[in-house]
Amino acid sequence: MTIEFGLLLLESVLLVATIMLLVYGIHEGKRRDALLKEVGRATKVLTRQEYFLSIMEAMLDAKQEIIGCITGTPPSGDDVKMTRHIADAIEDMTRKGVSIKYLLPKFPDRLQIGVLYTKAGAEVRFSSCLMVHNIRYSVVDERIVVLGIPENTGEREATKKGYTIPSEGLALVLKNYFNDCEKQTTLKEYILEVIEQTGATAEHLAREFHLDEKELKKLVQ
Repeated sequence: MTIEFGLLLLESVLLVATIMLLVYGIHEGKRRDALLKEVGRATKVLTRQEYFLSIMEAMLDAKQEIIGCITGTPPSGDDVKMTRHIADAIEDMTRKGVSIKYLLPKFPDRLQIGVLYTKAGAEVRFSSCLMVHNIRYSVVDERIVVLGIPENTGEREATKKGYTIPSEGLALVLKNYFNDCEKQTTLKEYILEVIEQTGATAEHLAREFHLDEKELKKLVQ
C-alpha cells in the first residue's frame, strides 16, 4: 500500500464520517425544532385555558352585573368545550338575577358566539368602534377586571392569556368605555344588517356560520 493510497483512503473515511455527522445533525435539529414547537403549543393552550378559567371564576363570583368586550372568535378544538362552559355559566348567573352584557366587533363570523350567548341569557351587542377591536376585558360588579391579551397584534388575533385585576377604578373606566362605545347594534339589528349587505338568506347565514336556522329566523322576526 502506497502512502498516497493510504491518505486517499483516510480522506474517504473522514468524508463519510463528516457526511454521517451532518445527516445526524440535521435529523437532531428537526427533532429539536419539533420539540420546541410542541412545547410552545402546549404553553399556548395552558395560558389560554388559564384565561378562560379566570373569566369563569370571576363570573361565578358575580352578584349584580357582568359586562364584557370580547372578540367572539368562533371556537375550535378545546375552545368549543370552554365556550360551552361559559354559556352554561351565563345561563346560571342570569337565572340568579345577574345582568350580563357583551360587546362584539362587527364581523359576520362572530354571530355564532352572539347567538350562543344570547340564547344563554346575555344581552349581546355589536359595534365597529375602535375600543371593541383593541381591548378584550370583562368587568364584574364594578370591582373585578379580567383583561385578555392576544399573542400578536391584530383585531382578529385570538386571546391567549388573561390577568385578573381587583380594581374599582379600572373597572369604572372600562365600564364607561363600554357604555360610550358608538354605533352599538343589537344582535337582531346586526343579523338584518348582514343580510342586507350580503344578500344572504337566514338559511345561508346558518349554513355559513354554523347556526341553528330555526333559532336564527326566530331572532330576526
